[in-house]
Order: sequence, then structure tokens, then C-alpha cells
Amino acid sequence: MNKPLKQHLIDPEICIRCYTCEMTCPVGAIEHDDNNVVVDATKCNFCMDCIPVCPTGSIDEWRVVETPYSLEQQYEFEELPDQQEIETAAPSEGSDEVADPIAALLAEAHQGAGGKARAPISAAKAAVNMYNLGKPARMTVQGNYRLTDDPDHDVRHIILDPGALPFPVLEGQSVGIIPPGKDAEGNAHLPRLYSISSPRDGERPGYHNISLTVKREDGGLASNYLCNLAQGDTVNVTGPFGATFLMPNDTKARLLMICTGTGSAPMRAFTMQRQRSNATAQMTMFFGARTPDSLPYFGPLKKIPEAQMKQHLVFSRTGDKEYVQDRMVAEEEAVADLLADENTYIYICGLKGMEEGVELALTSISESIGQQWTALRDVMREEGRYHVETY
Repeated sequence: MNKPLKQHLIDPEICIRCYTCEMTCPVGAIEHDDNNVVVDATKCNFCMDCIPVCPTGSIDEWRVVETPYSLEQQYEFEELPDQQEIETAAPSEGSDEVADPIAALLAEAHQGAGGKARAPISAAKAAVNMYNLGKPARMTVQGNYRLTDDPDHDVRHIILDPGALPFPVLEGQSVGIIPPGKDAEGNAHLPRLYSISSPRDGERPGYHNISLTVKREDGGLASNYLCNLAQGDTVNVTGPFGATFLMPNDTKARLLMICTGTGSAPMRAFTMQRQRSNATAQMTMFFGARTPDSLPYFGPLKKIPEAQMKQHLVFSRTGDKEYVQDRMVAEEEAVADLLADENTYIYICGLKGMEEGVELALTSISESIGQQWTALRDVMREEGRYHVETY
């Protein structure tokens, strides 16, 4: 019998096709087609460089196999195969072999790997990867509305209609937008990812249309394309993607949402769905922007009753000039109460630069209740109660 081998795989249900792992891999072991991102077992040297850059944890998957899954097999995966049952000979007395070589190989594979994101136990099952580069969903633009008055922050609310195409989504999922034209090498542009900002039954209830929150970026191929769309235009869309950054269906679950800028997109979807489902637990949001004029959805947010959502709208260029982590520390008692509750779910979304400050704030607040934040965070992540999406 061949000695069992460890193989690095990517979970197609969770992967959002950002291709960061492929660009990071120093040995060219990761590649993709229109359907999946895969790992070439003949090239992978387990350097682990791809693990920390993955925003979803889909890269952190391993199987022990007798024969590695081929690239062709991986391209056909709709979900990861279960761990195979592999017979191994018992170690001889006095040998240096471990008693469970499969467990040992998996443990070795995970050395240095970060925590893996998990969906809340009560979350609905997400549909993923229904449309890809080779078979995108063609959607019609129903509206394109400017959300901000800041001339330097042109943020748009864009509504897309899939028409008769089935395109089921859940709050927290993303879609890929394929910009028209070709790149410098003559290939079709890869999709750019955007979080869905509408709830599961549609921007308009029962219509199953979707909305996106898009900030125009200088020189941004996809953002300028989207921000310039007019009603009636059509767009090629891939996805939906993401099976972990999901909201619990338990209406009594408490949500702590921390976001900046367009990171508000999934939080808007969460908030609207909770309102439509008559959830009883209060939500808490820390939302940061430069000024009120550059904060998306500022007007609608102010209309949400405090009984439904406790809001902390924080501005770095006006007033007290705060960041979200500053306000979190100022509201230490309220945040500590949430951290101590096993029914609290944390969602963090926005620019990657916010992560360090938020982590430091959570560390300080956890210590105030006698908890070590890293240990508490690991427990929450394992239970599907801690989620981070930054870019």
C-alpha cells in the first residue's frame, strides 16, 4: 500500500474567487478556470504563504489521500469530498512511527494555519457558484443612485434584476461583476467582487432583485463601469459566493456589526432582513466614515429606531474625530456585555486597515471582563459567531 499523503485543497462552497491565493503562491501551484480555484498537488510544497491572505478561510482545507485528487477532479468539485477512510498498518513495537499517521499528517498540514471561518449553526444553507465566467448571469440595471454628497467619495447604490434567472442569495454573500472588454493580454477581465447589500427576498420584498454598494475608485476598472451604468443597461454577474459570512436565522441572536465605508453593504442586508423577520434582539452597529457626507445610507440609518439598532456613527474628520475602535472603547460596558453573551455574533467589514485597531479594542474590552480575547475569538469563530471580511 502507498504511504498516505496530505493534499491541500480549496473549498469551492466558501471560496469567493478573489484569486489572492493564486497571486501569492510562490511556486505557481494554484490556478483557476471559470468554475473553481484548485491546487496542483505535484507543485504544492506546503509553504503556507496562501493561508493568511485568504479572506474566507476556504484555502485552509486538507485531506489525507492515497492518490491525490487531480486538477480535473478538483475543477468539477461543487463541494469538498469527505476525508477518505484509509487503512494503515499498525506501527511495529519500538518503531518511531506514530499511532495515527492520518491525524499526524493533518496536524502537520495545519501548523501555522489561522482559524477557519464557519457559518452560524442556525444560518440558512447558501447557494454558491451557480454562475461563472463561462456562464454568467445577465442582469438588468433597475437603478443607480448616489448615496453620498462628498465629491471625493462617490458611492452608489446599484440595483440589478436577474429577471427569470434563479439567483438565490443570503445576506453576507458576494457576487462577481465582469467588466466588459479585454485585459492587456487579450483575455476577458476577471470578475471583481462586491458584497450584496439587499436581503434574501430582494431589494423590493418578493422581487428577488439584488443591490450593491459601490465606491468609485480613481482608475478602478469595475467601480467606474458600475458607477456609470444607467437604468436598462445589462451586466454579467458570477456567483453567488460565500457560505460563512452569514447571519443566524435565530431572531433572538444579538448582532455586533463593525464597518467602514462600503463595508456597510452586508450590514445593510442584515439590518433589512432582521426588520422584515421581526427579530426581537437589538442590533449594535459601529459605522465609521470621514464625514456624514461620505457615509453611505446616512439618511436611512437615522430612521431606524434605537429599539431595533443601537447606532454609533463615527467620523474621523469632523466633530470628535474618532475611529470605530475609539468609540468601541468609549462604549466598553455595552461591548463587554455583548462579548459575555453566548448569543452574540460579531461581523467586521471594511478596509483592511481597520482590523488592527478593532482587534486592540476587543482585546482591551475582553480583559475588562476577565477574558483573553484571542481565546474568546477562537471559540466564537469555531461556533460561527465571529466573522471578518476586509479588503
